[in-house]
Formats: sequence, C-alpha cells, structure tokens
Amino acid sequence: MTRVRQVLFIQGAGAGVHDEWDVRLADDLCRALGPGAEVRYPRMPGEDDPSAAAWGPVIRRELAALDDGAAVVGHSAGGTLLLHTLAEGPPTRAPGAIVVISAPFVGEGGWPGEEFMLPADLGSRLPTGVPVHVFHGLEDEVIPASHAGLYATAIPQARVHLLPRRDHQLNDDLAEVAAVLRGD
Repeated sequence: MTRVRQVLFIQGAGAGVHDEWDVRLADDLCRALGPGAEVRYPRMPGEDDPSAAAWGPVIRRELAALDDGAAVVGHSAGGTLLLHTLAEGPPTRAPGAIVVISAPFVGEGGWPGEEFMLPADLGSRLPTGVPVHVFHGLEDEVIPASHAGLYATAIPQARVHLLPRRDHQLNDDLAEVAAVLRGD
C-alpha cells in the first residue's frame, strides 16, 4: 500500500464523544502519521443518537471532498456507519484504505439494529481492491472483540488486528493504525 497522507476520521457515538473522547484518537493519528499528514475530523450530527439518515449524507459529502487514495477511518459506531455508507454505493473518490476501530457489527451474530444493519456480503459491496483493516482491543468492555471476527466473515478480504491490553479507545494510541496507513 502506498503511504497515505490524507485521512478522514469518523467519530464514534455518544454525548460529548467528538470533543471529549475521539478528538484524542484523531490527534494521536495525526501525530503518528507525521509531518504533512492531514486528518479531517468532522463533527457528526446528533452524536448521541447516530443514524444512517443523519450521518450517511455527511460521510458521503466528506468522502467526496477527499483526494483519491485518502484513507477512511471510523471509530466504534462511526466505523459501522462508514461501512454502511460505503456498502450503499461507491464513493466518488477511490479510498486508499478502509479502517474500522472497535466497531460494533450490526447484523447476523452481532448487535441488533435495522437502520444500519450490515449486509452478509459486505466485503463484495466495498470498493474493489481497497485494503480493509479491522482493529479491536482485546480489553474492550464496550464492544466485544468477537465483533472483529464477525467483520472477518462479512469482509473476507479484511485484515483483522486484535490488540492485547487495549480498550475501546485503543488506549488513545493509534500507532498500529498509523503504521498500516504509512505502509510500514
């Protein structure tokens, strides 16, 4: 994979998540990617009550504003909604990588939820030839690490990274994510 310089980071859900929690992840990713990296971190509408109807158009608009080859990263519910949006139809710009971090799998075997249920053939609905990475901390008490296995089944081309001693926020350390995006 080529070195990614531009990243779209989609926050997770919950009251105050953008300013109090996931900003630390976006900042750490920018630092870890090094000089010249651009991490776009839009505020998602209704962060305490996410929906595909509210978040999908914002994600699509942000995807359209990226350069070709930019990486897209989603944390927690942001990862689920990012994948849901990408599965609905290809973005206008080809991403260089798709990364989900601590994302709940909504669908068969995972969490219930009709509005942004992920299709069983999720992998075939994502942009062709784009590397997909699923990161999950083994100490995550919010989303069970078993959800990473559900993603591996639904996205056979995905590479799953299970991180020992890491929580839902990956301990605010995205060094492994940055290494993948840098092509280390």
